[in-house]
Amino acid sequence: MAPNSPRAGAFGPLAAQLLERVRAQHPLVHHITNLVVMNDTANATLALGALPVMAHAREEVAEMVGAAGSLLLNPGTLAPEWVEAMLLAGRRANELDVPIVYDPVGVGATAYRNATAERLLGELTIAVIRGNSGEIGALAGAGGLVKGVESVEGVADPIAVASGLAKERGTVVAITGKRDILSDGHRTLGVDNGDAMLTTITGSGCMSTTAIAIFCAVERDYLTAAAAALACYGLAAEVAARGAAGPGSFRASLLDALYRLTPAEVASGARVVELG
Repeated sequence: MAPNSPRAGAFGPLAAQLLERVRAQHPLVHHITNLVVMNDTANATLALGALPVMAHAREEVAEMVGAAGSLLLNPGTLAPEWVEAMLLAGRRANELDVPIVYDPVGVGATAYRNATAERLLGELTIAVIRGNSGEIGALAGAGGLVKGVESVEGVADPIAVASGLAKERGTVVAITGKRDILSDGHRTLGVDNGDAMLTTITGSGCMSTTAIAIFCAVERDYLTAAAAALACYGLAAEVAARGAAGPGSFRASLLDALYRLTPAEVASGARVVELG
């Protein structure tokens, strides 16, 4: 949060205001994302009130990002041509001051994923990095173990890792888990909204990154935007889990809950704490 932003105790009303802003502005979010989650993230974008576009061709990404409120980069299903498209779109986004949200899916699993992460972070200015504990730990060189694209071992001190990586890279870092940890290198927040059912479906983390990209399109304080997005997304997951019989019905209920989420529910239900 900026120095004059509301304290964590007043965060619910602030998050509610940002949700209202999303619903009023309908920002376009340009996704260059993986094949596994593309449909889910597009639907989650629509459910929250924004507009998705999944444009990956190198021939159009720079032009497309010019119309977008934010750019989401998710190299979950890696291919060299997609990496080049991400760099092209990212450079243009930086020129236009369009925020980039990066999801380092599977970093730490292979040398190619690690090298791709270094290219993206080295050549682009990133507004927010969102990953699980294993991915962020691997990205920061602070431990963490990833098998395939799943975290099987997290970092011992997520607050220190998030804050340190944020300072090193000049970005906001969000580690999602039972408690989401977010830091801009100066202030650190915890978001306690969410439900364990999120771990039963593919793409739940990618959808949380989408929520962050949506909120970054309407709020230039990216720590505030990311925390508000995760509070809203986690609150919707709580609602969805109450009536779900299993992963399949939970996935459908999650979209419904995102669509039906009201600013009043967010104002009273967002659980955000200051950690430093």
